Amino acid sequence: MLNTGKKTFVAAVAAVAVAASPAAAKVKIGWTAWSDAEFVTKLAKKVLENRVDEEVELVQTGIAPQYQGIASGDIDVMLMSWLPSTHSDYMKDVGNDVVNLGILYGHSRLGWIVPDYVPKDKLNSIADLKSEEMAEKLDGTITGIDPGAGLTRLSKKAIEEYSLKDVGLSLQTSSGAGMTAALKRAVDNEEWIVVTGWTPHWKFGRWDLRFLKDPKGSLGSFERIHAIARQGFYQENIDAAMTLSRMSLPLEELQAAMFDAQETSYEEAVDSYIEEHSDRVDYWVTGQM
Repeated sequence: MLNTGKKTFVAAVAAVAVAASPAAAKVKIGWTAWSDAEFVTKLAKKVLENRVDEEVELVQTGIAPQYQGIASGDIDVMLMSWLPSTHSDYMKDVGNDVVNLGILYGHSRLGWIVPDYVPKDKLNSIADLKSEEMAEKLDGTITGIDPGAGLTRLSKKAIEEYSLKDVGLSLQTSSGAGMTAALKRAVDNEEWIVVTGWTPHWKFGRWDLRFLKDPKGSLGSFERIHAIARQGFYQENIDAAMTLSRMSLPLEELQAAMFDAQETSYEEAVDSYIEEHSDRVDYWVTGQM
């Protein structure tokens, strides 16, 4: 047994050790208000909090500040790195300062989209837009999303490469929500519209839509969406990092869940997904099949 003096000394050392130990830090996940980003990020938050006993803070900001935040260490993780093309400019700047945790889903693509009631024999390719008749039909506008998005950069490139300014067409930036609101108004009135868009997205579950062909390849091809983290995150929080590195969703399931989120809420859609795909979520957490 310890004598009284030794007991007092051990207790004092233990108290100092406890006081010196920092409280467990929150996992800060950056996200942008895009439908796929919102669902995947809120899904990750729920899994980390309920299954890995982590405290999670969501940091909503533009895509460029997310990359900067990961590189500087102000944000731990982002779950919306479109590679190899869409976010290539961002990765050139910060690639040496971030860690790739793996692919969340693939078979994604960017493009310009029209409602299916727009006749294919009139408009089936971006090249078909180069006429004053088309510009008039579209009020001179290609409806875009936020200015900082990789899709916006590539859409500006497409306008140049297809010489669409020559017929009076220009890109109108807004937001993901603004784009879908404009699409809804057009569909409700069966008006012609071209929007910048991507898969996965819930709008493909709500309306009959199609991508315009892109013979010049201005908007790139299929993309993979990665989770990336700040340097040191894996070493400091291996359980959270390993859970996120194993997190992967089939595109069809993700798109269905996003549509469910529009019909209910993202929180309800996340709960439903976890309940319906418990084996997959168990693997994310444990690594065991």
